[in-house]
Amino acid sequence: QLVESGGGSVQPGGSLKLSCVGSGFYFSAYAMSWHRQAPGKERELVAVSTSVGGSTNYADSVKGRFTISRDNAKNTLYLQMDSLKPEDTAVYYCKFGSTWGQGTQVTVSS
Repeated sequence: QLVESGGGSVQPGGSLKLSCVGSGFYFSAYAMSWHRQAPGKERELVAVSTSVGGSTNYADSVKGRFTISRDNAKNTLYLQMDSLKPEDTAVYYCKFGSTWGQGTQVTVSS
């Protein structure tokens, strides 16, 4: 099971930090990822954290603004989002394997 939190409304240029707590699986053994889906658009990959070596990858649209991290001791995946833009507005989901969380809404608007 995956449970996201931390979404909300913020003005352009603001920051939010999303959290995703995993349970029922060996968290540290899995690559974890964040995805988002804006209204009327397909779900897209935002960032990935691999299980080995701690490497990360980002969509071009968020590079330099978003940071994915994980605390395996807490079974928690994070997404620090800075310099937010209106086009970042979406429902954000975490994922491992074929399991998705329920999503958390992020709205960026003035």
